[in-house]
Amino acid sequence: MCSARRPSSSDLTAQAKIRNAAIALFARDGFQKTNLRAIAAAAGVSAALVIHHFGSKEGLRRVCDEYVLRNLVQHTHDARPEGMQDLLREYLADPEEYVLHVQYMARAMEEDSPAATTFVDTLVAEAEAVLRAGVADGTMHPSKDIRAMAVWQVAMSVALLTMAPPLTRSLGYESFGPEVLHRLVTPMLELTTRGLYTNDTPLKAAEAAWEASQQKRGE
Repeated sequence: MCSARRPSSSDLTAQAKIRNAAIALFARDGFQKTNLRAIAAAAGVSAALVIHHFGSKEGLRRVCDEYVLRNLVQHTHDARPEGMQDLLREYLADPEEYVLHVQYMARAMEEDSPAATTFVDTLVAEAEAVLRAGVADGTMHPSKDIRAMAVWQVAMSVALLTMAPPLTRSLGYESFGPEVLHRLVTPMLELTTRGLYTNDTPLKAAEAAWEASQQKRGE
């Protein structure tokens, strides 16, 4: 994990200042409502300089997408039981940037942007690879539909990321932090390691209902 000092505003290049300003505004207002003049003003540069570095608002968005994707995908790779301590340390070191990137991706999902598709596809591919490796080495139970299982895991993770504020309040906290993350991760791991039901009756009932519906459709 990177432990270097976070650059101050004066340390950043003009391109980085513009990128960071754009990320904040895109996350808050959305891509369509954010214009280059607002981004330039927030970055303390001219609109002409934004065009000079990025060519267009779409070009700037691609840079922002790639930057946020790199950061969030790294976070998700580290969010495994053996990496949770490092994840918490990184979150504590820079919670504002982490939350901003989550907000950016939540907005991207709301707008169904290419970045959201890439983000979800990356997570699903990663989750499926982990599941297949776990089944192969005997540490995980096999699944009848391992791709769907990976999608389910990603859906739960994305909900945790994008619904952080209301989930935080439902647990009685004012802001999302390590305590909230710990409380949410613990029951998630209980479900994935020990399961919820004491027998497979619900699973059998669901399978029977599906088979009955397929038979009825074929009649």
